[in-house]
Amino acid sequence: MPRIDEIIAGKGAPVFSFEFFPPKSDEGEANLRRALRELSPLAPDFVSVTYGAGGTTRDRTVDIVASLRQEFGLEAMAHFTCVNATVDDLRATLDRMRDAGVENVLALRGDPPEGQDRWTQTEGGLEHSTELVALMESEYGFAIGAACFPETHIDAVDAESDLRHLREKVDAGARFLITQLFFDNAVYDEFVARARDAGIDVPIIPGIMPITNVHQIKRITALCGSEIPSRLRYALESRADEPEAVSELGVAYATLQCAQLLHNGAPGVHFYTLNRSPATRAILGALRLMRPWERTATPV
Repeated sequence: MPRIDEIIAGKGAPVFSFEFFPPKSDEGEANLRRALRELSPLAPDFVSVTYGAGGTTRDRTVDIVASLRQEFGLEAMAHFTCVNATVDDLRATLDRMRDAGVENVLALRGDPPEGQDRWTQTEGGLEHSTELVALMESEYGFAIGAACFPETHIDAVDAESDLRHLREKVDAGARFLITQLFFDNAVYDEFVARARDAGIDVPIIPGIMPITNVHQIKRITALCGSEIPSRLRYALESRADEPEAVSELGVAYATLQCAQLLHNGAPGVHFYTLNRSPATRAILGALRLMRPWERTATPV
């Protein structure tokens, strides 16, 4: 299975990737498989599969990642968190990933388990994603990715300390970064500039979530701390009772957002699909027709 860091370095063009989550029901399973069938012909450079809250879908994540290449021909990356796991537990799962042929892992601290408001380190476990990156780098041969937060991690003291922690993750072995979702490209541009000034030189892939539901995006941004620009928020709220109009606006906005990012040198786009295909198919189809990256200069 190709390493994602090598895919990014060797392609010579933007990489496109999709994020999925393990389903919890038969209906969810059907939605995921439908999305995979419809998105796999777009030949993404890789896909990623999340953990559930508190690491509740750990086994299913590994199973899905291990099967995606054989069944759909997709290169896959497993998300991996420190939540509810001792170091021995983490090693056992990492061993299982390695034995299943997984080579790409996104190292995350993880969100608090359901019912908890604050992150608490598991006794005998790890406290920060930097420690998880270091464990994988020293004992396993994975291509390690990590998350970054253009609008600052919701639990960070401030932007400066958040950036210091990010530099520590990269120094520990993270080979590429994927951002939290954002809706203002200036936020990404400023973050990349600050990261480069801090000595962070790995690719920083913007994470984009096409808006298809007003209530849903408000809930997601409230949880992760991303801001919806006021003009976009107003435009969405004025269409809140018209689901189709919301989706049309969301796809149009994300297409323009991605085109500008790629024109300005972003190394690719990571789409948060929410296990649905129509929005991502429309956006990526338009981008490949427009090819805005062919008119850009310096990659970021």
